Amino acid sequence: MIFRNDKPEIQVPNSDLTSIVLSKVDELGDKAALIDGPTGRTLTYTQLRTQIRHLAAGLNQRGFKKGDVCAVFCPNIPEYATIFLGVAAVGGINTTINSLYSTNDLIHQFKDSGAKILITIPAFMDRALPAAQECGIKEIFVLGEAENATAFSELLNNPGIPPKVTIDPKRDLVALPYSSGTTGLSKGVMLTHENLSSNMVLSESINPLIDEDLMVGVLPFFHIYGMVLILNLAIYRGVTLVTMPRFDLEQFLQIIEDYKISTLSLVPPLVLALAKHPLVDKYDTSSIRLISSGAAPLGSEIEEACAERLGCQIYQGYGLTEVSGACHVNSVPVPAEKTGAVGRVLPNTYSKVIDTETGAELGINERGEVLIKGMHIMVGYLNNDDATKHCIDEDGWFHSGDIGYADEDGYFYIVDRLKELIKYKAYQVAPAELEALLVSHDAIADAAVVPSPDEEAGEIPKAFVVLKGDISAEEIMSWVANEVAPHKKIRKLEFVDEIPKSASGKILRRVLVEQERANINS
Repeated sequence: MIFRNDKPEIQVPNSDLTSIVLSKVDELGDKAALIDGPTGRTLTYTQLRTQIRHLAAGLNQRGFKKGDVCAVFCPNIPEYATIFLGVAAVGGINTTINSLYSTNDLIHQFKDSGAKILITIPAFMDRALPAAQECGIKEIFVLGEAENATAFSELLNNPGIPPKVTIDPKRDLVALPYSSGTTGLSKGVMLTHENLSSNMVLSESINPLIDEDLMVGVLPFFHIYGMVLILNLAIYRGVTLVTMPRFDLEQFLQIIEDYKISTLSLVPPLVLALAKHPLVDKYDTSSIRLISSGAAPLGSEIEEACAERLGCQIYQGYGLTEVSGACHVNSVPVPAEKTGAVGRVLPNTYSKVIDTETGAELGINERGEVLIKGMHIMVGYLNNDDATKHCIDEDGWFHSGDIGYADEDGYFYIVDRLKELIKYKAYQVAPAELEALLVSHDAIADAAVVPSPDEEAGEIPKAFVVLKGDISAEEIMSWVANEVAPHKKIRKLEFVDEIPKSASGKILRRVLVEQERANINS
């Protein structure tokens, strides 16, 4: 059974992303587009457009051309919009990078993406510089001052006449975020101008923003959720976006109070904090009218508790990097009986559920793998045809790797996943990457990593380790922590005599997952 939204087909502008996002600038003028939350530094819509034009011209002057890749390694700051849309304006491709990445992580993404230039901040240079030097990055631009880097301001110091570039929205790439895969190393997700603009337009049609809305950009812009459904969506819709370079609960609440934030786009751990943390009572959150939650399932109890405490409406959505953001979204008010659902499929989009063994289409309330088809499905994985063919079939259906079902009203529910990824606070952690690292240690004979349920983080990486030498669990976890980004750290560890494996030698991860869930629930 194929499901589609009952809304009429929505016309998505057939243009480049920058033109679509900035389409309302003339009427917005001096309205604040972006505000740096901690400092109050403001960029108006007119100033934003001017900066984008200057950046496009500056990039062109330095030989950065259509199809070239710019690595964006920055926290959430107003300039992120300038960079992303300026690169897009010249037909360039943004490869957005996790702010927590280690030098080794950066090397992989720089090499795989073929990045020509890097834009970052001084505080990140200790990790960025050695990676850039190893990968032959032509030039590093820094927002501020740093050795071995060019000031970002130099890119803006020009007449501001951008080059004339012809962009095919359906074919030309604009973003190359990286999505972790079950084989270990992350994969570049090739997204076109049409992919991003269609997801932005279609998602916003479900729960439209109002002119007076103020949003807060607390979720990272390098992630597809923050990139499309917060940063670009806010500018496209003409509202004011207050940015936060890093998450701090007190500062987050202070920003909500000071700026009278009305809409929040969050992940379940933040919804949990708003529902239960005692600090919330110390701040005025009465301006909040709407909260969206995505990136991981939100339990119905937490959803209801948060809505009741703040006196606002909450809705869930579901999506992946490979679908450019969202693919299923609830519309508010969400019927009480649909609490826990991730919503209906977006307009102009199709979804179905198939049997994981036979591939046969399933019907109402039958659980299987969720598939999606629409104009916002990625082109594929960069330099990885096999992985692309594995998840996009010959008929154009994207296989999500998630297990779910649809009820009689077309509301979807996500209940499990085929993929082995661990979702730590909405960050993706590939078990295979950590397993390869663990078994490289002289004292470890074998290892397996699985998700362990955690109320605050959703899931945390837990390692099962077979020893061949004398080492403690604490020493292993400390060693891993020094080798990986913070979200990839092993947070629980258990010594075992052997790792359960199939006849072909594959780790029977499901056995360990079920064992871990049983231990926690006992």
